[in-house]
Amino acid sequence: MSDTTKPPTPENDQTAPPAQPLAINLQYIKDLSFEVPAGAEIFATLRTNPQISVNIDVQANRLEPDQMVFEVILAVKTEASEPPQQEGGPQGRPVFIAELAYACIVTLTNPPAELVEPILLVEVPRLIFPYVRNILSEVTRDGGFPPVVLQPIDFVALWQAKRNSFDQTPGHA
Repeated sequence: MSDTTKPPTPENDQTAPPAQPLAINLQYIKDLSFEVPAGAEIFATLRTNPQISVNIDVQANRLEPDQMVFEVILAVKTEASEPPQQEGGPQGRPVFIAELAYACIVTLTNPPAELVEPILLVEVPRLIFPYVRNILSEVTRDGGFPPVVLQPIDFVALWQAKRNSFDQTPGHA
């Protein structure tokens, strides 16, 4: 038995499935930096695991004023420092600093206006996060340290926190 169903096209009067609202056209490393400020000395003197802090930011910029083409950047800065010598003491020397700005070019196809911001600042970062995680892990490992493996990020909470801080700045109602 053969299936004679034709795919939906305007010629056979069936509607085509709606286009996906998001297309990732290109992904790339926009900026990558790895530093070991103390140089080789840190490898000889580091006795305990460093304390690691991670800062994450997401930005979206329209590339063409008359088109829905955007560059979305997921920026991650990881700093590792020696722990304080004593409880409550000053932070130790920096062990390493890794900074990555990973970007992608996306095209949105007829999204509802209220969904543009969450698509760009939540969904796109969620899609490119595995690449960022892998790059940072490889860079720190290749830098001579145990790999930094980022835990999953709640991009919805990050987006909401960013919106709340923007809404509370002076001059905004």
